[in-house]
Amino acid sequence: MTRGDPQLDDAFGAALIARLDGADPSIVMERDDGHVDVDTSDYFADVTEDPLWSWISNRIEGRVLDIGAGAGRASTRLQTEGFDVVALDVSPGCTEVCRRRGIESTFEGTIEQLAASRHEAFDTLLAIGNNLGLLGTPDAAGAFLDSARSVGSSDVRIVGTMLDPYVTDDPLHLAYHEDNRRSGRLAGEVRLRVRYRNLATDWFSLLWVSVDELEEVCARHGWHVATTEPHGILYAAELRPTSPASGVSTQAAQRT
Repeated sequence: MTRGDPQLDDAFGAALIARLDGADPSIVMERDDGHVDVDTSDYFADVTEDPLWSWISNRIEGRVLDIGAGAGRASTRLQTEGFDVVALDVSPGCTEVCRRRGIESTFEGTIEQLAASRHEAFDTLLAIGNNLGLLGTPDAAGAFLDSARSVGSSDVRIVGTMLDPYVTDDPLHLAYHEDNRRSGRLAGEVRLRVRYRNLATDWFSLLWVSVDELEEVCARHGWHVATTEPHGILYAAELRPTSPASGVSTQAAQRT
């Protein structure tokens, strides 16, 4: 690392710990084309203030896995309501914040890592805060969805929110879309990293797609979009397996 380069670390988790301890951190989202945004999201806000929460909460049943839990907005609420909920996040800092806020069950890692460990089945996999974007890429979505099927009960569903990349007239975003298309990617395939003070996360992929594109991605991997609810540039969606869990991943089945 040379002078001026950020230190690779858990920038997002560090920022949320600072916020929990009373600071007012500035979190920056840096895209791989150099575009930056200051993230003004309140990760500690009451989740019921989310305009899509009522629609989402009506579809939450049974044991819940909160994917990309962050500061635990959803987990905190669901635990208060009596749900058996596990807050999952890859960030050690986020996991610490969730524990300090009283969330009883946490898992530090990805859904793929959870699927490789011993666990009890989940009925609802929650992906709020646009965390349906954690599908990553159309190909990487297979590992995510196979893992979701693996950790899920016979009635598993994924309920979450997604950003529709096409609801924009920003020339910088439109140029990014066009560059993606020229490279054979979907317009809303995004590479980002999080910056906080002198820290930066590794680069990671998010998948922003329209409802039709989400249906196409899900169909490739044995899932479907059961229902959606639009809200401006966002929409909520409920995803379901196209057939009951068989214990064999869709990717493995396609290889045989």
